[in-house]
Amino acid sequence: MNDTICAISTPLAPGAISIIRMSGSGAISIANKVFVGKDLEKVNDHTINYGHIYDGDELIDEVMVSVMREPNTYTREDVIEINAHGSIASAKRILELLLKNGCRLANPGEFTERAFINGRIDLVEAESVMDIIDSSNEKALSMAVNQLSGSTSNKIKEIRKMISDIETNIEVNIDFPEYDDINVLTNEIIKPKLINISDELHTLLNNSKDSKIIKDGIDTVIIGKPNVGKSSILNKLLEEDKAIVTDIPGTTRDIVEGVIDINGIRLNLIDTAGIRETDDLVESIGVKKSLELINKASLIIFVLNNNTEITDSEYEILSKIKDKNYIIIINKIDLDKNIDDSNLNNVIYMSTVNDIGIDDLKNKIINMYELDKLNTKDFNYLSSARSISLIEKAIDSIDKSIGAIEEGQPIDIVEVDISSASEYLGDILGINYKEDLFEQLFSNFCLGK
Repeated sequence: MNDTICAISTPLAPGAISIIRMSGSGAISIANKVFVGKDLEKVNDHTINYGHIYDGDELIDEVMVSVMREPNTYTREDVIEINAHGSIASAKRILELLLKNGCRLANPGEFTERAFINGRIDLVEAESVMDIIDSSNEKALSMAVNQLSGSTSNKIKEIRKMISDIETNIEVNIDFPEYDDINVLTNEIIKPKLINISDELHTLLNNSKDSKIIKDGIDTVIIGKPNVGKSSILNKLLEEDKAIVTDIPGTTRDIVEGVIDINGIRLNLIDTAGIRETDDLVESIGVKKSLELINKASLIIFVLNNNTEITDSEYEILSKIKDKNYIIIINKIDLDKNIDDSNLNNVIYMSTVNDIGIDDLKNKIINMYELDKLNTKDFNYLSSARSISLIEKAIDSIDKSIGAIEEGQPIDIVEVDISSASEYLGDILGINYKEDLFEQLFSNFCLGK
């Protein structure tokens, strides 16, 4: 943390500008060594200064240099940003100059890591920085910005404060047993507060599950036997001929993927090989992949033929998907009906030939996931699997403490689970320093951020 780091913060591709960023106590003095213009040591804080970058007598580029002094910077260290022309060669040359004059190349995410270590942001806010960069739709961006604003962190801190108040009550009772009647303390004071905390955590968890849909989309697999119209449905959803459509069974031998947007949420579509017994080696591998995707997908679209009876293998698939989110499409309703659909649920009737049913399918997905109700402005979300797992552990600990009270367990036993919940919430914020975790988390960031 005592050294000065640098990196190119813009994509390595031709563009209007390239930005080379430095952070650390030596940032201003190092920039001064290669910058010809005003003395950067003497310019006002948070100013942009025109000049040129030189390597000895050689002019490298015409630039604008931003000077930002600690602690009012992204990292709470001195920060320099050199805005050069958007040439890859120029950006690399300036970076090499900075390295030659005393900088160290930043690790991925190291600027954000320094912001976290220096106390400007917590771990939830740090994760939201990457979410902003990765945002693929407006709702995901809005959610990430909400996290970065500190709204979610403040909610977690509020819940930890509620837990801390309970722990204080318990400690007082343990140290001064005559202070409160133990039954009154647990049943009339602590238990209702724990139930309230559990409710708050459940709300946060449910909102966070919505956030996974907002952030990552809905992984959707289209399955069915050959020639039921899976590829045609994919093409209709994508509004392009991405998958090959023929009357020959086994045309789709491998998965075909595409992405559409429904109500601002990404639907990650996968068209699979038709599920059937086959002696064709390549097709059989595709069929195996199709069956594996049933277990991995968030949503399964199972396509059946309107003009044929349901086969034993199709009934087997219906059994496999009954406990998952699924939609059954009965396709080819333009043909004579031979299917018995009396016992089927979540059915959409479709004819891809006559453009019937695609809008019904989209509306079914919207209603199933309540996509029209997802609101990224008023909710607190946790977007990472790490954070969601810790919330689940905190809920489990609080519920155990409530159960211990109901069983009449000693108050110091009750406190163990209460303290565990507080620790899990602290892990979400990064209060409990774990170097391996932080290295892994920030290594997923891009260079220069």
